[in-house]
Amino acid sequence: MTPATETTTPAVRPHDVSDLTVAHAITPFHLGHVPVRGRLITLGPLAGAILSRHAELPEQVRLLGGQALALVAAMSTALKFKGSFSLQVKGDGPVSLFLADCTDAGELRFTARMAEDHATPLPEDAPGLLGKGYMAFTVDQGPNTELYQGIVGLEGKDLAEMAVHYFQTSEQHDCAIHLFSRHTEAGWQAGALVLERLPDSTPLAGNDDQKHADATIQDLWETACTFGQTLTADELFDPTIPPATLISRLFGTLNVELAPTRPLSFGCRCNRTRLRSVLERFGKDDLDHMAQDGVISMKCHFCNTAFTFNRDNLLDSSTETS
Repeated sequence: MTPATETTTPAVRPHDVSDLTVAHAITPFHLGHVPVRGRLITLGPLAGAILSRHAELPEQVRLLGGQALALVAAMSTALKFKGSFSLQVKGDGPVSLFLADCTDAGELRFTARMAEDHATPLPEDAPGLLGKGYMAFTVDQGPNTELYQGIVGLEGKDLAEMAVHYFQTSEQHDCAIHLFSRHTEAGWQAGALVLERLPDSTPLAGNDDQKHADATIQDLWETACTFGQTLTADELFDPTIPPATLISRLFGTLNVELAPTRPLSFGCRCNRTRLRSVLERFGKDDLDHMAQDGVISMKCHFCNTAFTFNRDNLLDSSTETS
C-alpha cells in the first residue's frame, strides 16, 4: 500500500481567518475625574470567524465563547511584556472544559469540550452550562519564566459575575465587567466593556480631609459603574456608532481620555513542525497504534484544522535512543 501524502486539512473552514485583523477592536480609555481605566471591545468579523469554526458546539456554548473572547481581549491589554492571558474553566456541567486566550499582540483563540454524558436540552445560562468547578486566569510571560495563575470557584449568575468574583477574591481588585455575545441574521457578534479601579484609588484611613476625598472617589467610582451598566448590545454592535463616540456618550461627564486603539486577530499557534515533534516523542508501538492505513491524524481543537502524518516518515523515541 502506498502511504498517503501528508497534508494539512481544515475540518471546518467557514472563513479564512489567517490574515483577518480588526484594526480598532480595543479602545482603551481613562476617566480623568476618577482613577479608572477602561476598555471597550468589539470583535467585529472575528467573532463569526472564530466561533463558526466550532460548529460542533451548541449555540449556547458558542455564545459563552464570544463573551470569553471579549473578556481575555480586554485583560490582555494590561500585559507589559510578550506573553498571553488565558481564561480556563473546568466544571461538572455539560461543558467540561472551556478555554480562551489572547496574546499581548491581540491574537485570540477559543475552544470548549462537551462532557460525554451531558443531557439535553442544554441550560441557557453559564452556571448551568459550566456546573460546579473552578475558574483560572493564567498569565504566561513566555519561555524560561514561571506562569502566574489565580484560581477561584465558580460564583455568579453569568461569566461576567464569575470574572468579577475572581478579581475581587484573588486580586482584591475592584472592577466592573459587561460581556456581550449574540447570534443574529447578520452573524456572530461579541464585545465587552471593562472598568478597573486603579490601585491608588483605594480608600485609606486618615484625617477628615482624607476621608472626604476617599468618599468622593468612591462616589465617582460608583457613578462610573452606573454609567457602564446602561450600555446595551444594540449600542455596542451598531456599526454607525464609533467606539470613541460610544465611550464619550457613556462617560463624557467624567472627563474621558482616549488611548490609542489596538488590533485583534485570530491567533491559533498550532503548526506542523510542533505537532510532528510531539509525535516523535512516542515509541514505535504507540505510533503504530495511532496509525490507520499508514497515516496518523491530529486535530487542533482551537482552529479545527486536521493534520496528517505519514507513519513511515516519523522517527520514534525508541529509534532515537537506540
